[in-house]
Amino acid sequence: MAEQAGGEIQMDGANLYREETYTDLKAGTVRKLVPVTAAGADDPTRAPIYSAATQVMTPGGALPLSGEIEGAQSLEAAIAKFPAAIQRAIADLREEMAAMQRERASQIVVPGRNGAPPSDLLIR
Repeated sequence: MAEQAGGEIQMDGANLYREETYTDLKAGTVRKLVPVTAAGADDPTRAPIYSAATQVMTPGGALPLSGEIEGAQSLEAAIAKFPAAIQRAIADLREEMAAMQRERASQIVVPGRNGAPPSDLLIR
């Protein structure tokens, strides 16, 4: 969706997709976005987009992961490339977490900040 002047929201009729979802009920889901015309017919001038989704269990619970399956031209190719797409999503998550840890470690510590509120401000 794109926002037009005046706050009006318009859909881009030249960039429509139909969503198809495939799952093996074990490892995850492959989502296929099929390009369509404004009339709803398949648009052969644009390639479909495939993405992978799964969940990994962490001590904090299930963590959803997803990523685009690059270079897939068919469902069969998307299924074959599913593991690589998820591994890329895991690597991206690790990089993001490391960046967050570096940012947090480089913060300047100011006395009195991020600590307990003064006792006279506590609600009793």
